Amino acid sequence: MDLARALAALPAPLIKARHGAQASPSPAPAGGVLDRRRLLLIPAISISIGSFQYTLDKAAAKAEFADMPALRGKDYGKTKMKYPDYTETESGLQYKDLRVGDGPSPRNGETVVVDWDGYTIGYYGRIFEARNKTKGGSFEGGDKDFYKFKLGSGQVIPAFEEAISGMAPRGVRRIIVPPDLGYPDNDFNKLGPKPTTFSGQRALDFVLRNQGLIDKTLLFDIELLKIIPSQ
Repeated sequence: MDLARALAALPAPLIKARHGAQASPSPAPAGGVLDRRRLLLIPAISISIGSFQYTLDKAAAKAEFADMPALRGKDYGKTKMKYPDYTETESGLQYKDLRVGDGPSPRNGETVVVDWDGYTIGYYGRIFEARNKTKGGSFEGGDKDFYKFKLGSGQVIPAFEEAISGMAPRGVRRIIVPPDLGYPDNDFNKLGPKPTTFSGQRALDFVLRNQGLIDKTLLFDIELLKIIPSQ
């Protein structure tokens, strides 16, 4: 509201006449007194308007991040991002080979040795696992052991299984993982790969378990280091 209009609309003060006479307008106060009264009203009106705006903003923020059970696990009506330089499979996984490997792809029952990066690409692109060695201000530690699992055993998220089954040793593949191909029930403890640092686990857990309107799309860089034949 325009403060000048609000002040101009204020009525002149009225006083009651003695002995039950009808009220009549009082003589107009001196210009200086009226100006001082108007100036005193400006802070009160400004505070009221500011308080009202704060209440509206707070209510809007609460509504935006409120838990909506009907939307859990959904894409919240957001159009799915498609990247022209990525290949999309029937499952909805999008991938791009950063380096093509050599040799045959792994088969079910064989153990694969991989190194990987993980990012919450749908929420500020925060890293939750670093490839080769931990890096970044909140990630501490030196070289880490490589991740191993048996292909086709259901030990990892569906996107990981699908991506690696089409790779060759020494290849590096980048994948964009929609929520339905990621961690089941938004819990990274149920299937691998799991972040190896507390900072990484906290970053991933914040996104997966958040009940607000947070995009849970993930990005992984996977390097297939070795294939160990089944015994």
